[in-house]
Amino acid sequence: EHRTYFVWEFGKVPDLVVEIVSNQKGDEVGEKRMRYARMGVGYYVVSDPLRQVMDDELRVYRLSAGRYERQEGRPWFPELGLGMTLWEGEFEDVRDRWLRWTDAQGELIPTGKQRADEEAAARQAAETRVQQEATARQAAETRVQQEATARQAAETRVQQEATARQAAETRVQQEATARQVAETRVQQEAAARRQEAAARQAAEARVAELEALLGRRST
Repeated sequence: EHRTYFVWEFGKVPDLVVEIVSNQKGDEVGEKRMRYARMGVGYYVVSDPLRQVMDDELRVYRLSAGRYERQEGRPWFPELGLGMTLWEGEFEDVRDRWLRWTDAQGELIPTGKQRADEEAAARQAAETRVQQEATARQAAETRVQQEATARQAAETRVQQEATARQAAETRVQQEATARQVAETRVQQEAAARRQEAAARQAAEARVAELEALLGRRST
């Protein structure tokens, strides 16, 4: 025989008692219910998974004027800010129908293990996001460095091309100057040859004059 009680207590008198029926000897919906009413327990919940003492699996009673009134519809305890539902699933490696707490919208409130799993998953997701952001930052920094290196290489190439153009322009100027010097030297040499030819002609003319003069004197 096994009977389990769950008590939610804020003061000296429990605000909520949940009892799981395990046999037909507890009189959960008879004398025991009246005893809890006399104690002033705000809510009395009876779960009968095997329907040993009730036709339904779950009943909720609310204390009103010293007596319990059955609460219809979805179990909700406004003073506690909690609801309750039957849930079929796996808990602590056992698959069965369980009583679960819910919120005001009827959504299941995670168990401690579920919260731990969700927190672990959230931490893992946060760590993954941090790693991804770090990887993205590293990739961005690498890209910035590569772009800076590419810009530096481009600037160096532009400078080299400018230097090469300057050298080519200097070489062209030097070649033009050399050509000018050569042309000047050729002109000077031509002028010198003309002067020499004129001098020879003048000398030959003077010799001819002297010869003519000597010839006349001899006669």
